[in-house]
Amino acid sequence: SFPTGTVHLSPKHQNGARLKVLRSSASHPMDPIQFIFSLAVLIMSVVAHEVSHGYVANALGDPTAKYAGRLTLNPLRHLDVMGSLIVPAMTFLFGGVVFGWAKPVPYNPYNLRGGKWGPALVAVAGPATNILLALVFGLLVRLSSSLPFLAALPPSFITIASLVVLVNILLAVFNCVPVPPLDGSKVLFALLPYRYSFIQEFLERNWFAIVLVFVFFLWQLISPLVFILFSLITGIGFGL
Repeated sequence: SFPTGTVHLSPKHQNGARLKVLRSSASHPMDPIQFIFSLAVLIMSVVAHEVSHGYVANALGDPTAKYAGRLTLNPLRHLDVMGSLIVPAMTFLFGGVVFGWAKPVPYNPYNLRGGKWGPALVAVAGPATNILLALVFGLLVRLSSSLPFLAALPPSFITIASLVVLVNILLAVFNCVPVPPLDGSKVLFALLPYRYSFIQEFLERNWFAIVLVFVFFLWQLISPLVFILFSLITGIGFGL
């Protein structure tokens, strides 16, 4: 299953505010306000992810995303009804954390400089952007109790910043899985010697079944990495 976790303010306070991150359970009803904020964070994060793909592709010589009007942070140009609305609502309702995607930014790999590494560089840009967002907002959370000008930030901002970190780590880790159509597959294909091209053919032919198996049976083995990275970046531990 997808990792579950929701950022809550603890009733106890230390240095202005102390955060506690709790794993969600069925006993935590869906909070509409919390879902709206979570969805807004997800949309911001997936849009940044996709736009970064387009900018790197454009920098490597392919203007497809530019001509398609996708080099913009306007979410309306990127939203996918299923991935940006329906799936996030379902994962929040049943798992306690939003997860989804935006419409993939188009690019033509034959226009890219760098040979087989061109698509890999375009792919890496997405998770790298998510990690950068997680680091920036995580630093604000980590320093909020020690720097006077950050200590003045309201607890609600720290909660939202923590959610930004969690969602972006989740997106980065999931997209690094080397299975099409995820970004990690482009890096894997660039690393594979030609004699192992049958691996790429197998993955591209059976990607849907492999993704389903990964999500329902293997993700739970990798999901602890999301919470470990969250704790390392923010200094906030996950509790049961």
